Amino acid sequence: MGWLWAIIVGFVLGLIAKAIIPGKQHSPLWLTTIFGILGAIAGNAIAQGLGVAETPGIDWSRHAFQLIAAVIIVFFGDMAYMSLRGSRRRA
Repeated sequence: MGWLWAIIVGFVLGLIAKAIIPGKQHSPLWLTTIFGILGAIAGNAIAQGLGVAETPGIDWSRHAFQLIAAVIIVFFGDMAYMSLRGSRRRA
């Protein structure tokens, strides 16, 4: 059940990150979901390192770190995807 939630959260974080980033992103939906999952993992690690991963009530700070990490990963992941995709088209 943990993997299902990871996929759902990664999907939602990836879509929100794509909406926040200006311009058009060309990465497919499955790759955006993977980027979102990686953003959630990185955000959890950052929140754990800062000691705000578990708070009473809703963990807003942890969710903010997850979203920020997802935006960064989607941005650079899309750049890498387009770099690889563009070199394949030239070959």
